[in-house]
Amino acid sequence: MDGGCECGRVRYSLNGDSIFINCCHCRQCQKLSGSAFAMNAMVERDRVEIVAGAEATEPARGGGARCAECGTILWGTHRMFGDTILFLRVGTLDEGERLTPDAHFFVRSKHPWVRVPEGVPAFETLPGPGDPPLFGPEQAARVDAARVAESGTPG
Repeated sequence: MDGGCECGRVRYSLNGDSIFINCCHCRQCQKLSGSAFAMNAMVERDRVEIVAGAEATEPARGGGARCAECGTILWGTHRMFGDTILFLRVGTLDEGERLTPDAHFFVRSKHPWVRVPEGVPAFETLPGPGDPPLFGPEQAARVDAARVAESGTPG
């Protein structure tokens, strides 16, 4: 899949499937997206290739990247996963509608008119230690491999 910023200066390719897709309803994601939620595709950094406008990217708040020209946030990182896992903003994909959330986070601040589909896991905040795993063995192995690449040791 391909994507880019609003002005078109930065373009990227997502090579392969994402690990996990979440819909985050936290207040920070609401403010940063200017919407009721942000959809994020969790993916290894080495699966995202900037194909145009690399010189136009600048650091975004929280370790991600954005376009220096139009300010579009392309992806972020999360302290729990380090810099080798990106949370790609699904809205920056040319065909983001092809992706659907595997889970919804921070539903405590979800707008009341947003409906979480039946059967899709939803969490008041982030999933905790007592919650069931969010992804299977293949996805967990990808996360572990990214952590090893970053720190030399698994999670």
